[in-house]
Order: sequence, then C-alpha cells, then structure tokens
Amino acid sequence: MAYGYYPGCSSHGTAAEYDNSTKKVCAKLGIPLEEIRDWNCCGASPAHATSEELSLALPLRNLALAEKQGLDSVMSTCSACYNRLKVVHETMKKSPETLRRISVVAGETYNKTLKVTHFLDFLCEEIGVEKLKEKVVKPLTNVKAVPYYGCLLTRPPEFVSVDPDPENPTIMDRVIESLGAESPDWSHKTECCGASLALSRTDIVVRLSGEILKAARFADADCIVVACPLCYANLDMRQSQIASRFGVDYSLPILFISELIGIALGIGTEQLGIDNHMVSASGFLAEKGLL
Repeated sequence: MAYGYYPGCSSHGTAAEYDNSTKKVCAKLGIPLEEIRDWNCCGASPAHATSEELSLALPLRNLALAEKQGLDSVMSTCSACYNRLKVVHETMKKSPETLRRISVVAGETYNKTLKVTHFLDFLCEEIGVEKLKEKVVKPLTNVKAVPYYGCLLTRPPEFVSVDPDPENPTIMDRVIESLGAESPDWSHKTECCGASLALSRTDIVVRLSGEILKAARFADADCIVVACPLCYANLDMRQSQIASRFGVDYSLPILFISELIGIALGIGTEQLGIDNHMVSASGFLAEKGLL
C-alpha cells in the first residue's frame, strides 16, 4: 500500500534536499510514497492572513484530491503544510456547514476519510523508533544533535501537535537517539525563529534565529535538526546576516531530520544533498567519521 505524500512548494526550491532525502529514506525503509497528483500550494503563511476562505479552500482541495486518488493518508514533511492540512481536516470534521461552504469555493468535495500526518509521526507510527534503530548501519556515535521543533508542529495543540506535550515535545528526540546520536536537552526547542516574517521583518527573524543558534551552541550541539523548510531557511541561510549583526559566527550546521536519518542508514551525503547547504556540515561529519 502506498502512502500519500504532499511535498509542498518549498520542496521544489529552498527545501529540495528535504524532499529528496525523504524519498531516499522512505525507499531505504521500504515505504512506498505516492505524491498527490495536481497538488496546489496549501497557503502556508500568507493565505490565512489574507482570506479565511482561501486559507481553508487551498488545503481542502489537496485533501479532496488525495481521496479521489484512493489514498488513505497524507503525509507532509513541511511543518507549515502539515499545520494547514491538519487544521483544515479537523475543522471540517467539526463543522459540516464550513465544509459545505469551502467545498464550493475549492470546487472539490472532501469526505474527511484521510489520516493527516507529519513525517515525524508518520515515521514513528509506520516504522517505530525500535525498528528504525535496527535499520541503522552507521550509528551517529558522539554526535550531539539538538532537535528544533519550532511553532507549527505543536501549535495549536488541540489540532496539530505531533507530541502529547506541546511545550516539551520529545518525538524528534527519540528519532535522533534511535540513530545513535545524543539529543541534549536545551532551552529553545519550541521557540519561534520568525518563520513567515522572513521578508516583511527580517530584523525580527535575525534576532530570533540568532537566539536559537546561541542556545544550541550553549548546549554544545554539533548541529541543529529541523523538520520544517521555513525554520531551515532562517537558521541555515541567515547565519551570515546574524554574524554581521551580532558579531558572532556560529557556523552551526542545520540538518533536516530526513538527512540525519539518511546518514545513519548509510546513504551518502552527496545523494542526500547535504553539500548544498549554506553552512557546511562536512567538518563535523568528517570529524565523526560520517562522510
């Protein structure tokens, strides 16, 4: 049985490595993915600030297409996409009138049959951390990888949280530890990086992202592990701006969770796309014998 996959817009741009490494990891684990045909942008950050109907209709169309395709579930790697798909799914379950109205706007009917998951809970439910541990061929021994959840994986908790504790989630910690790495406790795992303010208020993004990098260094991290393209963009691509503003060059590698898993499963870093990151991870990977 194939699992529905919603890649989202960033998979074709700033997070192409996330999309690529996810597909390679799932293939290695024997998990067949089937991309939703003719999918559209879910609206992510700007739609709900522009129009309530647009913010609901865009994700609903994707869910309806997945149903028509005969899929039972939809998995997204992007926290923002997952958030929008899950919120709409839960909203439509609770409000038949909203479903009727938005179905007209979207031009599609959603029957609410899907299971909507993020890559993290998809992994834990379909594979399980113990089975994932059994698949590891290159243990990430002595690697300190701090998990960064950000905002959208756990908020609002009544709709989307991938972990029972939205204030101190541990689902990504458990995945990291199953790979043989250490997942140190740290202060900023659910702090906001600025996300959707990346263009409108760069000053805020640089300040917030700088605080996250500072906290990760304080925790003696080798890298920060993310599960969101927006978080990745702010933490990886803006390190030079952060260095210019605060006079601190963190040079801290940012890895997608799928890339970290891929390394442990024996997939080469070139195949995973890690060499394309703005902040190089080759130094600490070579030091740990993982290149």
